[in-house]
Amino acid sequence: MSAQVDWLVEDPCVSHFLQYLEGEKNASRHTISSYLLDIRQFALHIWGDDAKPPFRWAEADRFAGRKFLVYFQKLGSSPATTGRKLSSLRTFYKFLVREEYVRINPFRGLLLPKKAKRLPTILSIAEVTRLLEAPRMMAGEMKKEKDAAKRAWQTHALSRDVALLEVLYSTGMRVSELTGLRDSDIDLLSGVVKVRGKGKKERLCPLGGPASRALQKAIEERDAYRVANGRGGRAEGVFLNHKGGRLTTRSVERLTKKYLSFSGLNTEWSPHTLRHSFATHMLDAGADLRSVQELLGHASLSTTQIYTHVSIERLKEVYEAAHPRA
Repeated sequence: MSAQVDWLVEDPCVSHFLQYLEGEKNASRHTISSYLLDIRQFALHIWGDDAKPPFRWAEADRFAGRKFLVYFQKLGSSPATTGRKLSSLRTFYKFLVREEYVRINPFRGLLLPKKAKRLPTILSIAEVTRLLEAPRMMAGEMKKEKDAAKRAWQTHALSRDVALLEVLYSTGMRVSELTGLRDSDIDLLSGVVKVRGKGKKERLCPLGGPASRALQKAIEERDAYRVANGRGGRAEGVFLNHKGGRLTTRSVERLTKKYLSFSGLNTEWSPHTLRHSFATHMLDAGADLRSVQELLGHASLSTTQIYTHVSIERLKEVYEAAHPRA
């Protein structure tokens, strides 16, 4: 828990809500942190920066709830951000009503801000190929390290980067799911990987041939590097940084942007663009929507349906470019 919110759990209502999230909802640490940050912002907005727990949650009325949301809208927060805060506080107060800490939910009935309907950006198959080949191409242009230890790290980092990009596109998994992978989650013989998604739900994702081979080589190179540097024992994760810890999501984003830049592709794209591309390419090739939903780990089919619109838009672009009477 961050220093920003650790004082917040001194409030008995928040402490009880935290137990509810961990026990009944089995929420992830990321989800819990988001709830606590939103609750903290609401408390400070209503009672001021000097306010300390316990807070008088029952004093907040519908006007206070609306005023809180309007404040973030005036700051220029995106509808998605404001909507998340509304959802967090509505859930928190729903719990307080259930446990009879308060009588009313000031966020009940408040409407979520409308989100702009934006189609996800995707790479073409040719662009994906350029990105996946970038680590090897880039390594070929780099000077070989003369120092043995640095050369060993260079070899390991190359195989790691090749594998992580291949796995992202092969499975369509989220970056947080990639960085959380352990050796025990991978079955190279069967060509599947166990993924822990949102809400700690697990699913199995198939690994394509190139991804399986890249992953096997990356694990072998990782273990060889660890042994050579006296780091015996089980590795913390599949994809490691120079210090032997797991790569963070931020590190994967930086690596991806480095290879996007090298490939001459848009550096505004991110690892998540590979997830969008995976889903769209699957649907373009005839995969059914339910299967893609399962592979992506979406709780709702409506979330996956956005990719059908992407496919339709792509077809329209091809039609307009190719048809003589478009």
